Amino acid sequence: MRLGTMEILLIVVLALVLFGGNKLAGVGKALGQSIKEFKKEVKEDAPAAEAQPAEKKDE
Repeated sequence: MRLGTMEILLIVVLALVLFGGNKLAGVGKALGQSIKEFKKEVKEDAPAAEAQPAEKKDE
Protein backbone atom coordinates (compact mmCIF):
# COMPACT_ATOMS: atom_id res chain seq x y z
CA MET A 1 0.00 0.00 0.00
CA ARG A 2 1.51 3.29 -1.08
CA LEU A 3 0.50 6.67 0.27
CA GLY A 4 0.08 9.43 -2.26
CA THR A 5 0.54 13.15 -1.72
CA MET A 6 -3.14 13.74 -0.97
CA GLU A 7 -3.27 10.98 1.66
CA ILE A 8 -0.17 12.31 3.45
CA LEU A 9 -1.56 15.85 3.33
CA LEU A 10 -4.86 14.64 4.81
CA ILE A 11 -3.05 12.84 7.64
CA VAL A 12 -1.00 15.96 8.46
CA VAL A 13 -4.09 18.19 8.48
CA LEU A 14 -5.99 15.75 10.72
CA ALA A 15 -3.04 15.56 13.12
CA LEU A 16 -2.89 19.36 13.30
CA VAL A 17 -6.61 19.58 14.00
CA LEU A 18 -6.54 16.87 16.66
CA PHE A 19 -3.36 17.81 18.51
CA GLY A 20 -2.60 21.42 17.62
CA GLY A 21 0.64 22.90 16.37
CA ASN A 22 2.44 23.26 19.71
CA LYS A 23 1.76 19.69 20.78
CA LEU A 24 2.93 18.30 17.43
CA ALA A 25 6.13 20.36 17.58
CA GLY A 26 6.89 18.90 21.02
CA VAL A 27 6.17 15.37 19.84
CA GLY A 28 8.41 15.84 16.81
CA LYS A 29 11.25 17.16 18.96
CA ALA A 30 10.94 14.28 21.42
CA LEU A 31 10.85 11.75 18.58
CA GLY A 32 13.96 13.28 16.99
CA GLN A 33 15.85 13.15 20.28
CA SER A 34 14.82 9.54 20.83
CA ILE A 35 16.05 8.51 17.39
CA LYS A 36 19.31 10.39 17.92
CA GLU A 37 19.93 8.66 21.27
CA PHE A 38 19.01 5.25 19.83
CA LYS A 39 21.50 5.64 16.97
CA LYS A 40 24.18 6.77 19.44
CA GLU A 41 23.63 3.72 21.66
CA VAL A 42 23.62 1.32 18.72
CA LYS A 43 26.87 2.80 17.44
CA GLU A 44 28.51 2.53 20.89
CA ASP A 45 27.35 -1.06 21.47
CA ALA A 46 28.24 -2.41 18.03
CA PRO A 47 32.05 -2.69 18.55
CA ALA A 48 31.53 -4.36 21.94
CA ALA A 49 29.23 -6.97 20.42
CA GLU A 50 31.72 -7.76 17.66
CA ALA A 51 34.61 -8.12 20.13
CA GLN A 52 32.89 -10.92 22.06
CA PRO A 53 33.48 -14.38 20.61
CA ALA A 54 30.44 -16.33 19.52
CA GLU A 55 29.47 -19.23 21.75
CA LYS A 56 29.88 -22.67 20.23
CA LYS A 57 27.21 -25.27 20.78
CA ASP A 58 28.28 -28.83 21.48
CA GLU A 59 26.19 -31.14 19.36
